[in-house]
Amino acid sequence: MRLAVISDTHLSAPTRWFKNFFEEHLLPADVLIHCGDMTDACVCDFLAQNHPDFYGVAGNCCDWRIHEDLPAVLHLNLAGKRVGLTHGWGDRRTLPARLPEAFGPGFDLILFGHTHRQIALRFGETLVVNPGSLSGTEPRMAFIDLTTDISVNFREFPL
Repeated sequence: MRLAVISDTHLSAPTRWFKNFFEEHLLPADVLIHCGDMTDACVCDFLAQNHPDFYGVAGNCCDWRIHEDLPAVLHLNLAGKRVGLTHGWGDRRTLPARLPEAFGPGFDLILFGHTHRQIALRFGETLVVNPGSLSGTEPRMAFIDLTTDISVNFREFPL
């Protein structure tokens, strides 16, 4: 199973660039995950209406409607892996290390946003991944393959 993981799009509406990016890079994935800060609900609606297997969480920069429609934390079972999803909170430097404790034991993978930095760190049996930010002049994301192991492929798309 291949996951396309994005975060921190910070869009007020799906732009032409974003729609093209979606068609080329996000739509082909088995599962699309957004780790929060879509900003406007129309971006969430676009993703949910156009990808057959979309999951997302609300972030600190999301409008009120996203907070009504999406949780702050989500637990998923994907390809036999226990996956946690959140945007994140508080100090960006210490956030990755705080996530395994916040989610508790038994997670294979925790996905988050908030820091805008691509990272993949292992804490015990849990891999913690931030895909980076899809906003700005160097949009970033991650493709994650869930097989026996978890394989992370970070990508950059300079404008």
